[in-house]
Amino acid sequence: MTKMMEIVGMDERPGARGAVLSLVLLLGASPALWAQAGATQVDARTDADTAAAALPPAFEWDPNDPRIGLRSGWMDAESASRGLERVASAARPPGFFNPATPDDRRFFNSDLAFRDDLLFQGNYQGFQVFDISDPAGLEPVAAVLCPGGQGDVSVYGDILVMSAQETRGRIDCGLEGVADSISAERLQGIRVFDISDARNPRQIAAVQACRGSHTHSLVTDPDDPYNLYVYIQGTGAVRDPAELPGCSGAAPEEDPNTSLFRIEVVRIPVAAPERAEVVSMPRIFADPETGALGALWDGGDHGPGTQTTSATNRCHDITAYPAIGLAAGACSGNGILLDISDPTRPERIAEVTDPNFAFWHSATFNNDGTKVVFTDEWGGGTAPRCRASDPLTWGANAIFTYEDGELELAGYYKLPVPQTETENCVAHNGSLIPVPGRDIMVQAWYQGGLSVIDFTDPTNPIEIAFFDRGPLSDELLVTGGFWSTYWYNGHIYGADIQRGVDVFRLVPSEQLSQAEIDAATLVTVDQVNPQHQQRMEWPDAAPVARAYLDQMVRASRILDARADEVDAVLTRADRGQASDAELRQLAARLDADVAAIRAGTFGGDAERMSRLADVLRGLAS
Repeated sequence: MTKMMEIVGMDERPGARGAVLSLVLLLGASPALWAQAGATQVDARTDADTAAAALPPAFEWDPNDPRIGLRSGWMDAESASRGLERVASAARPPGFFNPATPDDRRFFNSDLAFRDDLLFQGNYQGFQVFDISDPAGLEPVAAVLCPGGQGDVSVYGDILVMSAQETRGRIDCGLEGVADSISAERLQGIRVFDISDARNPRQIAAVQACRGSHTHSLVTDPDDPYNLYVYIQGTGAVRDPAELPGCSGAAPEEDPNTSLFRIEVVRIPVAAPERAEVVSMPRIFADPETGALGALWDGGDHGPGTQTTSATNRCHDITAYPAIGLAAGACSGNGILLDISDPTRPERIAEVTDPNFAFWHSATFNNDGTKVVFTDEWGGGTAPRCRASDPLTWGANAIFTYEDGELELAGYYKLPVPQTETENCVAHNGSLIPVPGRDIMVQAWYQGGLSVIDFTDPTNPIEIAFFDRGPLSDELLVTGGFWSTYWYNGHIYGADIQRGVDVFRLVPSEQLSQAEIDAATLVTVDQVNPQHQQRMEWPDAAPVARAYLDQMVRASRILDARADEVDAVLTRADRGQASDAELRQLAARLDADVAAIRAGTFGGDAERMSRLADVLRGLAS
């Protein structure tokens, strides 16, 4: 059946600034037909990939894992899950995919952002807006055609920021691209949209950058509610100064004003976002003593048997955590920490290297800011890097602890089951799931699916849930799978590069109780962005108390009799039958247990028990 849908584009040519351009696109080809066009696709596997396939396994896995042997397909691939239930899916709308083949880079889905009951899906061709007031029934709101590549999005109130990386991007969002090598019509940087009317977003500003914007980070200042800051992470070739004056791709010794070894900081006045402008270009890789611009990793391997790591002259992602005044940068050859107390002048305060990392890609803090999960995008996201022969420390997460100003490597995590030769797979974007008492995150692995990871013990991270589909093709390596997965107000949302948006809910298992899930859903926020973390806080509520109890029982870290007593009191509290005095008395007995544990009288989990006692006192008040 031929389908018709109205797509909103932006027409900002002279005399039409801010006007809406409506395009009616026809979708006549079925996605199932793409395999017929696949004969023209090129098998992207290299000789090195073929050689790797012949190597012995690099790790052991469960041969009964249901992710093994899934049937391939574009929109009809077989799937497997554990600890998760898929509740909804929404395919890309017309104008945002090529019906002949999924392997068309112009239409890749990219990152997600959230505001209130709206989800914003970035795409190399623009962005889409969905109403998620009912997560099980995604409703399309708008589809904005505005090509430029990458298309990562962030939102803040009525402001949407979108990255533009490719040379085809036009200032006016035109679909025709830019033919000239040097053109005043080209945009490589960030776009700023007014989304006060989510059905009719309007581009109101465009900020150019010398290396484009591969990604960007929103940075808020607790002391400055009047301005929003954006860190531009450009990873492309430096533009010709004839097109953008001031750009220089020269080495620092040849030009101290080189466009390498820096980021751009954009200030967006919240009341006048059309006045967005670059206000600083911090040299975050410089030697603080000598001033040398490139003081970090020079590129190359770390010795025999190690990775070849990219040189540190740009960042891929910078995750800001304003509540603790820090940002974590994944900067090609290094992981770094930045002091962002002054957002316009971020200062590097720590840096690490890792001989197993090829390209430092993204970063996630735990809620306390005492751990940082850095990811390695070995193979650039388009290669199969989760095969049986691939090391578990390459293309993985490296988990660092942060204490006394120092980052220390604690452990690694990678998918515990191999993927096939035709599935691009490596660590990618994710977020924390707010389970009290544990450090849990959900993470995308491209065609490796999504994995829910407990890294509470950073030396022994474990998988507690997953979802995976079969490959897009059994014969061809086609880029696809989850670009990112994020928790937002009770559900997990996944951006699939080729298939659209998926929505999941957690289900209880031996490793995650219903109380822990219920406690996580109590944490609600107004917005979520990929590279901007918010501190999570839990109310004094019965599910939070039960979450701590379940964790101690699971680990055998509470006396059985005390656990039974707590369970009984919480059950009465759920029925409105527990008195305030009863709750306070139980909290006092737990305090006594905590003192005994710390004195070595008997074993137990003093930290969780103390938190449980605090929640009981909160319930009483």
